[in-house]
Amino acid sequence: MLFLNETPSLNDTDTTIYKYIVSHLNDMNKMSIRELADNTHTSTASILRFCKKFKTSGYSEFKLRLQAYLSSLNKNDLQTNNTELDEELINFIVRSKDTFFKDKLEEAVELLLEKELVIFIGIGTSNITAEYGALFFSSLFNMAIRIEDPNNYPINYLSDTLAKKMCIVALSVSGETKEIITYLNHLNLSNSSIISVTNSSKSTIARLADISIPYYISMEKIDESNVTTQIPAIFIIEQLAREVRKRKLQLDEQKKES
Repeated sequence: MLFLNETPSLNDTDTTIYKYIVSHLNDMNKMSIRELADNTHTSTASILRFCKKFKTSGYSEFKLRLQAYLSSLNKNDLQTNNTELDEELINFIVRSKDTFFKDKLEEAVELLLEKELVIFIGIGTSNITAEYGALFFSSLFNMAIRIEDPNNYPINYLSDTLAKKMCIVALSVSGETKEIITYLNHLNLSNSSIISVTNSSKSTIARLADISIPYYISMEKIDESNVTTQIPAIFIIEQLAREVRKRKLQLDEQKKES
C-alpha cells in the first residue's frame, strides 16, 4: 500500500485519510498537515497516527517517502513506455527489410519519378510531418508543397495537364481523417496520383490511394489527442526521397553517356 510492502491496519478515519491522499497525490507535496486534516474532516492528531501506521515518524517524513515513491513510479512508467516504443520501432525497422515493404517503396518511387509536383497533406501531427516531407523532398529532388488546410484549398478545377504531373502524399495515422478523405475523393475525379502513408492498408485513405504504404504500429492516445509516433512516416518519406534522388541521378548519368 503506497510505499509500504504490506497493508497496515486502518480504521475508518485512517481509510478516509488514505482515500483522500490517493485521490490527490499530486497535491500532497504542497499540503500542510492542517490542510489535510481540514480536507478530510479529521484532526492533526489523526493524521499523525495515520502516518505512524505507515512507519514514518510524522507527517513530514510521510510526505518525503510518498514523493520518493511517486518519483519511482513515474520513472518506471517512463522506462516502460520507452521500452515499448523502442520495441515497436525496432519491429518496424525489421519489417522495412521485408520484400512486401520494399516492393511498396519501389512502386512509389517509380510513380514519383514521373511527377513534377508532389503535394503533402496531413492533419494534426501528420500535418507537421507533411510540412517536413515537403521540405525534405524539395531539398533533394523535386518541387513539393504542403496543403496546410485541405478545407480551404481549391481542388475542383485542376487541368488534366497539371493533374497528370502531380502526386499527392496523404499522411494519416488512422487512415480515416475526414478532411483528407474528402480531399482525395475530389482528386479521384482527376488524373492525379495518390500515395498513402498510414497505419493500416485497410483504412479508407489507403483504399483511395494508388499506392498504399502501411507501417503498422500501435496507436497511442492521450485524452482525445492522437500522439502516435510519427517516426515510421518520417522514415518512409526519407526513404522515398533519397531513392528517387538516387534514381534521377542515375538516369541523368545514363542520358549523358548516351
